[in-house]
Amino acid sequence: MRLMIIGSGYVGLVSGACLAELGHHVMCVDNDTSKVERLQAGQIPIYEPQLSEMITRNVARGRLGFSSQLPRLGKEIHAVMIAVGTPPQTNGSANLDAIFAVATEIAAKAIHPQMVIIKSTVPVGTGDSVQALMHQARPEMHFSVISNPEFLREGSAIDDFMAPDRIVVGAGDETARNTLRALYAPLEQTGIQVVCMGRREAELVKCAANAFLATKIAFINEMADLCEAVGADVEQVAHGVGLDERIGEAFLQAGPGYGGSCFPKDTTALQAIAQEYGINLRLVETVIASNDARKRGMGRRVSRALPGGLSGRVVAVLGLTFKPNTDDMRDSPSLALIDAVQRAGAKVQVFDPQGMNRARLHLHDVHFADDAYLCAEGADCIVLATHWPEFATLDAERLGRGVRNKVLVDLRNFLDPQAFLNAGFAVHAIGRPPQHPRRHNLVAAQRHRASNQAREAFINGAKQRPYPALQDGMNG
Repeated sequence: MRLMIIGSGYVGLVSGACLAELGHHVMCVDNDTSKVERLQAGQIPIYEPQLSEMITRNVARGRLGFSSQLPRLGKEIHAVMIAVGTPPQTNGSANLDAIFAVATEIAAKAIHPQMVIIKSTVPVGTGDSVQALMHQARPEMHFSVISNPEFLREGSAIDDFMAPDRIVVGAGDETARNTLRALYAPLEQTGIQVVCMGRREAELVKCAANAFLATKIAFINEMADLCEAVGADVEQVAHGVGLDERIGEAFLQAGPGYGGSCFPKDTTALQAIAQEYGINLRLVETVIASNDARKRGMGRRVSRALPGGLSGRVVAVLGLTFKPNTDDMRDSPSLALIDAVQRAGAKVQVFDPQGMNRARLHLHDVHFADDAYLCAEGADCIVLATHWPEFATLDAERLGRGVRNKVLVDLRNFLDPQAFLNAGFAVHAIGRPPQHPRRHNLVAAQRHRASNQAREAFINGAKQRPYPALQDGMNG
């Protein structure tokens, strides 16, 4: 099939590259001419594992291209996909200006009936509005508007597109549904389920799914606070809860709160559309408030880990993006954390494997270090804010030699606490009691002595009182 994808941001680029990989011919269109020129030169504007290689491969095969102009849309174009941004407005509702502008342009450029696929995340009823707008602009032309929401996780978007849990198609007529089945036929043939439903239902699926996942995150974060208060380990609790197949272990990892481009935007958009219809989504409203409070509260955790407060202290923050394997800084918990410790009077040093360039647009009065060890030099506290895989191999002893105070605040429960305790660090994690090296070493020594005493007692007792069966055997 031949497709036009309008919008070369995160969703548009990933969708275009993956559809080309499936064998379709795709032209990605964006009105940002500088971005298009960079893409044509092989420069990928976002970081996503496997994406650059996939784009390069399909450009070379002649199945993927980039343009700043939408051409006339004749019968050789089988579908036009809209993948532009829908940023939140001040009231939380999605800004659909770009959606409507693109729909107007498609209507103007169409010289043959067109399938219009809305890939962008939009509030319920958007497809109806787009259909009406296009019909009003070109009443003589037939347009079939289809909702096809994306479920891409940043950092694993290629895998999510090529091996999704499901493909949701919201269309009112059989021809449109068959077109989408043909588009995704290579995936459906591997056993991926294509779920067809009404357009409004499909529009709700994306926001409802993200709101539910956000709820799981907010829930386990509150359980983490309870675990700390009662002296329990949240990871053991989450594991026990997650083994219930009705619940599942996914998104039960306690941390500093969710961020990124999806959960914050989609939960507030869902709340806004509900308010528009006079419906109160109390649970979603509480999740949003709980998450906002959690991100703001991370600075207090750092302050509690440093007796005497943060004024004049140096805090090293490892990881800036809202999750690993992306350079996305949108609504990242690290931003609220850094703002809080700066307001408390601390100086901040930061390092992130991929997010440094974008972080410079958001952070001020911080020192950008070239690696994790340089970031930690002279610090009174090391804070792990994002669990990049490469941080798992950090040398605790080496970090300890560079810091002023050996204090670790692990907001992801990612680093090996034993290694840092052995290196003399006090370890503060999420949903666990704090661990201190002296107490840790004392408890370990006591356990070691008790173990030796028990072993010696057993050996001495065995010498004096052989087992009856053994004694009988010896006497026999």
